[in-house]
Amino acid sequence: MAAVTIRQLLDSGVHFGHQTRRWNPKVRRFILTERSGIHIIDLQQSLAYIDEAYAFLKDIVAKGGTVLFVGTKKQAQEAISEQALRVGQPYVNERWLGGLLTNFQTVSKRLGRMKELEEVDYEDTTQGYTKKELLMKKRELTKLQKSLGGIRTLTKAPDAIWVIDPLREHLAIDEAKKLRIPIVGILDSNADPDDFHYPIPGNDDAIRSVALLTKLMADAVAEGLIERHQKPEAEGNVSAVEPLAEWERELLEQSGEPAAEAAPAAEGEKKPAAKKPAAKKAPAKKAEADSAEPAKKAPAKKAPAKKADTAKDDAAAKKAPAKKPAAKKPAADADKKPAAKKAPAKKPAAKAPAAKTEKK
Repeated sequence: MAAVTIRQLLDSGVHFGHQTRRWNPKVRRFILTERSGIHIIDLQQSLAYIDEAYAFLKDIVAKGGTVLFVGTKKQAQEAISEQALRVGQPYVNERWLGGLLTNFQTVSKRLGRMKELEEVDYEDTTQGYTKKELLMKKRELTKLQKSLGGIRTLTKAPDAIWVIDPLREHLAIDEAKKLRIPIVGILDSNADPDDFHYPIPGNDDAIRSVALLTKLMADAVAEGLIERHQKPEAEGNVSAVEPLAEWERELLEQSGEPAAEAAPAAEGEKKPAAKKPAAKKAPAKKAEADSAEPAKKAPAKKAPAKKADTAKDDAAAKKAPAKKPAAKKPAADADKKPAAKKAPAKKPAAKAPAAKTEKK
């Protein structure tokens, strides 16, 4: 629903129509009364038609469509460009080019030419262009930007058109009818309601009236854009622009499994306060694990020690010939052997019997 009241419509002058002598009899059902030779439009009906057009544009944009804002009269140029740029939609606020919709293939070529000219540096004369050529290109770019600058993002025919003053924009309405594009616009007392699919009875000559109604339609487009980007998130998709690749989806699933396992564990720790000692035992287990790890690593460290012992034995074996300790040992044995031979020298004790025999 559009957020607007009858008071706001009255303050903006939406209820004023044209002079009674310039009216279109088909608009009779939308006219409330006549005052000072001017028709007064029924704003109660205008509110109902505003809500209908608002819902239609919102639905169009939510499904991925685009809305072309058209208004070339002075009262509408600023409002059209401002609101269209706010919601990122194409617009035409200068002269309507014949065949803009029915001959869009040719118009797209001119859009490509405009983008090509925008890449040229007109201050640098060392790119192979003379000053006169650069000046001519700059004039061409200015002309293209004036007529096609608002539809530079348009890649196909729009899904709907918002028109201000159908009598002035009759070319746009004729082309939209040929392509069966829905038309939404302001229906003044001198216009033909058959030109619109969703007419809004109101004043299309006052600046405030045009600005208010255009802002309401831009708000509808903005809500449609929000709804378009929220739908995929509700369906479980991460991106609203394009689907995920297979490898991205696999990575998200793998990262989601550990997170799902960690969530119940975290809940289990938060529930009971008595289980806090179990959390304190974790360092003890870590200490046991740490002590077990060095124990397991100890045998691996012994291997270098054995190698060091073998290296020392080899070094000792090499140094043995230099010191010749084995040669000194025989000398020690020779000194000790005479001591063993002196034992027979103590035999004089055996000569005592001989002396005893002489005494006898």
